Amino acid sequence: MQPLEGRRIILQPLQPGDASALVEAARDGELWNLPFTQVPSPDTIDHYLAAALNNRDAGTALPFVTRLKSTGEVIGYTCFGKIERHNHTLEIGNTWIARSWQRSFVNTEAKYLMLSHAFEDMACIRVQFTTDEINHPSRTAILRLGAQQEGIVRHERIMPDGRKRNAVRFSIIDDEWPRVRQHLLQLLGQPWPR
Repeated sequence: MQPLEGRRIILQPLQPGDASALVEAARDGELWNLPFTQVPSPDTIDHYLAAALNNRDAGTALPFVTRLKSTGEVIGYTCFGKIERHNHTLEIGNTWIARSWQRSFVNTEAKYLMLSHAFEDMACIRVQFTTDEINHPSRTAILRLGAQQEGIVRHERIMPDGRKRNAVRFSIIDDEWPRVRQHLLQLLGQPWPR
């Protein structure tokens, strides 16, 4: 897998050597303390990386670190998951961004790069997003991308603190991609390609 390169960020395929950079990115805001997602801490990074790389090797996921092009600094993580090549579907998820870069261009540019790759290079017909019902910032961000909310998946998983998580499912389908693509380019301040 080649990196996905935008104007200001690069999504680089995850490597075992990314452990310390990911922990430093997550330290910005101590994101591992969030109740609605799983972000690696110094104590959990080895397991986090092993699981992501095992899923990549099994062909069910493509994990990335998010880097700033200007400095090379790692500022987050995201992943193509639940890849079903025969159905041409996948999920974009497990995304987290260092606190200093939240509510900036980073998430929009990352999602533009990933959605472009999913629909245009991988020929997906559906890309889904799933987030915790209580994660209102994530829900707002997914809707801002142009995804459609489909519903609530009840007790979708058990969180590390034992809470039974209800998840909100969203999707973008291939027929919607041209409109969503134009919308994302407008959000990024880029002209619509001719």
